[in-house]
Amino acid sequence: MKSTIADGIHYFGLSGFPLAVRRVRTDAEHSQSHPHDLTEIEHSHDFCELVIVTRGSAMHMLEQHEFPVTAGDVFLLQGHQSHYFYNRDSLDLINVMYDPEKIALPENELRRMPGYCAMFMLEPTYRRQHRFASRLHLMRVPLGRAERLAEELEAECTKKAAGFEVALRAKLLELMVYLSRAYTNTETTEAHALLRVGNVIGVLENDFSKNWKIDDLLRIAHMSRSNLMRVFRKATGQTPIEYLMRLRIQRSMEMLRNSDLSITEIAMEIGFGDSNYFTRQFRAINRLTPSDYRKQLS
Repeated sequence: MKSTIADGIHYFGLSGFPLAVRRVRTDAEHSQSHPHDLTEIEHSHDFCELVIVTRGSAMHMLEQHEFPVTAGDVFLLQGHQSHYFYNRDSLDLINVMYDPEKIALPENELRRMPGYCAMFMLEPTYRRQHRFASRLHLMRVPLGRAERLAEELEAECTKKAAGFEVALRAKLLELMVYLSRAYTNTETTEAHALLRVGNVIGVLENDFSKNWKIDDLLRIAHMSRSNLMRVFRKATGQTPIEYLMRLRIQRSMEMLRNSDLSITEIAMEIGFGDSNYFTRQFRAINRLTPSDYRKQLS
């Protein structure tokens, strides 16, 4: 089966705000629920899709692996992941489609929540290995709350009243925070493993200037060194120390843009005891020194 590309233009418009909400309802004929409904056609996206299963059940074919889904399941489909649903039995979905880069989400703040790291960063990577057991599954009451937040998003998308872009961003963040907090209460062993790594990412984001050692992170994660390194690298493409280094450099770039602090003062603020070492690391990542970066800005 040849995979189709679900282009964001069909859902956001040529110059629209990069967020849309689409409902999928299963009738006896399995007819399309909306234009460009690809539920039963193998496809991938050039955006992210947050799927909330509100009723019924189905089989979900994702990257050539099948998983059963049922009411209460909530999961993220990252861009370019090929998937489709089959054997639908009264399946109803709410699909929240968004482009995380164009919508300018505050990733730094979101990654401070272990539940966000686990659900939105780690679970899509480990879904196949965990056989979907690390997904978020909501019971009826919390599912109703998630549905209401999605309905508010849908209403803003439809009405497009003045300020709807600000409202959409705010409501998407509210939904993400709600789901991230719900994920921290997930009871499966697989979800707990992801939350342990999410805790590590969270503490690094919250206290990036601290002189973190690998042994500190191992105690937080309650994992062996080899296991933490393997899971962390698979999820982020980096070791914890490399992640911390890039996080510090990212924050230093914000300070260089938005403050009059000296290079030495910035180095101390972000956790470098030696400004020369900071300059070397900055140049290794950005191919120019902090001073040159600041000069370019001016």
